[in-house]
Amino acid sequence: MRQEVSSFMQLKFFSLSPLLTAISLALTLSGCQLTNNNTASEQVESNDTAAIETCGAIHTSEEELTECELANEGVFDVIHPNDDLLEDASELTAPAEVEAAVVITDVWERASAHFELPIPDDARVAAQRKWYLKHPEYMARVVKRAKPFLYYIVEEIEKREMPMELVLLPIVESAFDPFAYSHGRAAGMWQFIPGTGKRFGMEQTWWYDGRRDIIASTEGAMEYLTYLHKMFDGDWLHALAAYNSGEGRVLRAVRNNKRAGKPTDFWHLDLPRETRAYVPKLLALADILKNKAQYDFAWPEVENVAVIDVVDIGSQVDLAFAAELAGMTLKELHSLNPGFNRWATSPDGPHRLVLPLDKAETFSNALAKIDKKERLNWVRHTVKSGDSLIKIAKQYHTTVSVIKQVNELDGSMIRIGQAIMVPVALQELDNYSLSQDQRLARLQGGQSSTPKLRHTVKAGDTLWDLARKYKVSTRELAKWNGMAPGDMLHPGKTLVVKLEGKSKSGITKQLTYTVRNGDSLSRIASKFSVKVSDISKWNNLNAKRYLQPGQKLTLYVDVTRLSASG
Repeated sequence: MRQEVSSFMQLKFFSLSPLLTAISLALTLSGCQLTNNNTASEQVESNDTAAIETCGAIHTSEEELTECELANEGVFDVIHPNDDLLEDASELTAPAEVEAAVVITDVWERASAHFELPIPDDARVAAQRKWYLKHPEYMARVVKRAKPFLYYIVEEIEKREMPMELVLLPIVESAFDPFAYSHGRAAGMWQFIPGTGKRFGMEQTWWYDGRRDIIASTEGAMEYLTYLHKMFDGDWLHALAAYNSGEGRVLRAVRNNKRAGKPTDFWHLDLPRETRAYVPKLLALADILKNKAQYDFAWPEVENVAVIDVVDIGSQVDLAFAAELAGMTLKELHSLNPGFNRWATSPDGPHRLVLPLDKAETFSNALAKIDKKERLNWVRHTVKSGDSLIKIAKQYHTTVSVIKQVNELDGSMIRIGQAIMVPVALQELDNYSLSQDQRLARLQGGQSSTPKLRHTVKAGDTLWDLARKYKVSTRELAKWNGMAPGDMLHPGKTLVVKLEGKSKSGITKQLTYTVRNGDSLSRIASKFSVKVSDISKWNNLNAKRYLQPGQKLTLYVDVTRLSASG
């Protein structure tokens, strides 16, 4: 979802009810795709035939190509980097004693029974419907992701008496992926950009991102949609269009049609290509689900029962420790709590965990017996020359504010020999596979053998400048590093630059060269048929400085040159 923020409007937020811990809630991930510019773009899955395919890649006939282009109108990539890590969460099932009380056994059936939005006979809806009907494997993947959170979302929509078609919105936004992100800076199941996330109560800190939190983002999405519905005088299609492209844009389109004496319903508005396809996508999905027998479409079922619960933990806790206490793997726990960026929950909250329903009570009872200080692992750090709170925090993967709070420090001054207590991860950081650090490492490392170089950001660096330096596009550079092209860079951050297509043979090999007596950049460049400027870029060297014998250089060399270089 994308939106323009109207700064003059004062919003009243609803707080999360304390009853959450008493109700068997199924986690919901949020994230409406919002952008901070005026161009609308539509999200798709790029690593999945799920959302929409690249036109021309598999469509050979003119008819198929036209269908794909219609379905893809204005699309914008949404990345799904962790599907292989989310398998366990989708396998949650309800306790046997709960199943017996269920009348409607499929939560999708429960939802579709309350659909109320009319489905028009429109070419845009027909194009989207045709694509979905041709790709049942897509819906199978989407429903697998949705399974842990679907019941909770349906409950939240019912509670607010909103159109039940909204349960389909995360399919259009992110294919129900809490870890999905787009290069428009949108994140989470409901695809919120940072500003709109904060506007609707989603905190975003070093430790935690509420846009990926199922509870916070679903709550925020419901509030934002309610706000839009009221703004557009009860017109849900206008509200949905505004959720995608921003209330200001839709208001202007309505106003322009009024002035021109044209109809002001959604179907007659002059809106961005993405938004013109966005609403039809949701209506096409609603039509298929409501009439799946008529369309002979195998929409996968999901049990109409709660499978998760929300547990109050009261303080910061190491996720590995919590997983052990709950009898779960760390990956299972993190996949249900995707809002946490690091190895522990946020010290400032929210102090809650989403757990499988059949593990919640046992976990709560066990946690209640453990002192808050024992919920984290601690080290005693003795301050050395050159230490600072920032350096120590970076060393132990925590924050300055946590160290100051734990050690009751009023300022940032520390002295040599001073003992400081620091909370640290219980396990190796690599084991926290769904933490932000590990997701980024996985993205930057990738699974390809494409050579890469690493650039350490310096003060004044921008993605645009670095893209020019390394002869790549800003979009590529941002994508390789899990960023948006407009993001600010912070000194010390490490960026990966992929060196695809840099050799004549098409095969480039990375090697480490040890500088010898008499070597110079020009001599090494000539030896391996590369440029002096490239060696300097690959190693962050000043070309005017002398090389030192024994110095290690990283080179990316065309394999056909290796035998010639000796």
